[in-house]
Amino acid sequence: MKLKLKVWRQSDAHTPGRMVDYTAEAQPDMSFLEMLDVVNEGLIQKGQEPIAFDHDCREGICGSCSMVINGRPHGPRDRTTTCQLHMRSFKDGDTVVIEPWRSSAFPIQKDLVCDRSSFDRIIASGGFISAPTGSAPDANALPIRKSDADRAFDAAACIGCGACVAACPNASAMLFVSAKISHLGKLPQGQPERYSRALSMVEQMDAEGFGSCTNHGECEAACPKGISVENIAQMNRDFLKASVSHRPEVATGGAG
Repeated sequence: MKLKLKVWRQSDAHTPGRMVDYTAEAQPDMSFLEMLDVVNEGLIQKGQEPIAFDHDCREGICGSCSMVINGRPHGPRDRTTTCQLHMRSFKDGDTVVIEPWRSSAFPIQKDLVCDRSSFDRIIASGGFISAPTGSAPDANALPIRKSDADRAFDAAACIGCGACVAACPNASAMLFVSAKISHLGKLPQGQPERYSRALSMVEQMDAEGFGSCTNHGECEAACPKGISVENIAQMNRDFLKASVSHRPEVATGGAG
């Protein structure tokens, strides 16, 4: 199949970018990233600069393959990362528009590559537990209700790709942050720091310049792992409780 590509090209973070037209030949069973590999091989043979894009595992696990395809983060298929999107999702002669995530908190570094270290700083602010839990068998010996374990597992499926931010008209990161808060807050090991965690991670999210949630629901629709917006409600409850609580662990928490 032959495709017409319109790809965002930007040499660095300080240079204005533009859309550049390319043609691509692909087999239906190729992944989207394999198609870009073929395009880049052709550009290199011509002595031209290849298209820069992020990738790592190519198995839908790492969250690196961040690009907007025809206006949708990760492309046209639901619950699918870019690296797991196959070219059979397109038709011969289609025009495919490829752009990076668009958010001031994800500054473009080059072409389709964004700096998503803001997510790392949010995690570093509180997305962990410091309570000693012993070895894995000791931790697994703690009784946990199945409903809590299931919700924690579903939230933990978040791969931190940033599709929620790219899809949100406000560039909100609340689905990502709430998933990280919920999967720890639903487990006994996460309870000692539950409220200080909510305070510090939300404060760091705001400091990074992400927008606010206005309940569009685009984040859940774009998420390749189907993270539920119910986690945002849980995060808001924890944050509100932490904001008005006078418990010692909350008083010593918070960003900075």
